[in-house]
Amino acid sequence: MEATTKILIGYAVYVPIALGLTFYVSRTLFKNSKIYMLDIFKGRNEIAIATNKLFETGFYLLNLGFALMILKLNPYITTYQSLVEALSYKIGGFAIYLGIMLFINLYFFFRGKRKANQGPRPLPTPPTFVGQ
Repeated sequence: MEATTKILIGYAVYVPIALGLTFYVSRTLFKNSKIYMLDIFKGRNEIAIATNKLFETGFYLLNLGFALMILKLNPYITTYQSLVEALSYKIGGFAIYLGIMLFINLYFFFRGKRKANQGPRPLPTPPTFVGQ
């Protein structure tokens, strides 16, 4: 019974922290990425906001799904020390994962901005056949 109580305490600590971190990172990223989206889509506000919202939704789905997927705690947690150590490992790993996801999204924003500034690619010339 004692181990079950500690695991439930762990879940009660982990879930709000994981959700809070996800919402904080997402809100910060997508509030500030609107500028990049407007630049990428040449000021077309509706498509920039819609695309940003789609990225945000995908970010939430990936990160909340991952946070819940790694929820399981070791059933052999017997002391509060082992609970704190397990939580620090789990929350730290999730924070590193969120940081990686943040940088991946930034990469895509910068890549989109660079592609938008390159302009359209020229159309390929049709092949010419000898003897025509």
